[in-house]
Amino acid sequence: MTSTADCLIFPDGNKMPIVGLGTWQASDAEVDAAISAALEAGYRHIDTAYVYMNEAAIGRALKKWIDAGKIKREDLFIVTKLPNFGNRPKSVEKYIKKSLEALQTSYLDLYLVHHPVGLLEKGDEMLPRDDAGNLLLDMDTDIVSVWKAMEAQVDAGRTRSIGLSNFNSRQIARIVEAARIRPANLQVELHVYFQQRELVAFCRALGITVCAYAPIGSPGLASFVKMIGDNDEKIPKLSPLSDPVIIRIAEKHGKTPAQVLLRHIIQRGIAVIPKSSNPARIKQNFQVFDFNLSEEEVDQLDALDKGRKGRLFGQGMLAGLDRHPEYPYSDPY
Repeated sequence: MTSTADCLIFPDGNKMPIVGLGTWQASDAEVDAAISAALEAGYRHIDTAYVYMNEAAIGRALKKWIDAGKIKREDLFIVTKLPNFGNRPKSVEKYIKKSLEALQTSYLDLYLVHHPVGLLEKGDEMLPRDDAGNLLLDMDTDIVSVWKAMEAQVDAGRTRSIGLSNFNSRQIARIVEAARIRPANLQVELHVYFQQRELVAFCRALGITVCAYAPIGSPGLASFVKMIGDNDEKIPKLSPLSDPVIIRIAEKHGKTPAQVLLRHIIQRGIAVIPKSSNPARIKQNFQVFDFNLSEEEVDQLDALDKGRKGRLFGQGMLAGLDRHPEYPYSDPY
């Protein structure tokens, strides 16, 4: 894995801009303005997923820019993900084709297996459950076979690169051992309170780049957990944006706390995909290339790491997921 100031270079030579626009929880009504604000600010990396249910809105917004001649498809880096209920070899092609159609593009730049835990399909439900409200787990999930089907999508030209999301080191090792095309990228929760140092080092040793979701701590997580009917009380009450150490460093640089949090991750050579639908914050989140954190400031931020106690996602979310043999969050990293 190599990097420049503004992008990560995959082992296959493809380049991913180090700052992307996250779109989790972005409604159709928000997407058009968010995409326009992002592209005007200089973003070229757009991250979404089948289960975000906003691929079609993103596709429409990007097509407007392309049709107007304001941007070329080859200038964009589009990422989306295979849903949990597509974690079967026969379903990979089905769902990547659905995503391509929704996004109005003939290829993706990066396609990720969203999560190692497989779910059963139940109509169009994004969180398929039985009548008692339990998640419909597919206990026969074979992540290696799924990866082989992902490789076939590269062969078919539907995606330029492939990768993983929410996989632990043990699962990544199994994929790499069996892979003909190695994962180019791992997307995981990573922020100042959960710095994932062991996992990042593990990936780097294998030439796998890393992208951080929730890089500023996912302020909207609790509301999402309530919306899906889970217990938000189990989620750690952590707010990096209001941490006094971060605020002090931000004030020194004349930057926002979010910009400091993003810069801390970028200086580690890790990509970030902050989500916002606010045009001003979208612009601010991209303005992280005009300052550097000092060695002393990096040490202060490094010291805020809470290890596994800093994990926000996976605790109190999607009850019953931990019954699956591929549940990823029980391992140390």
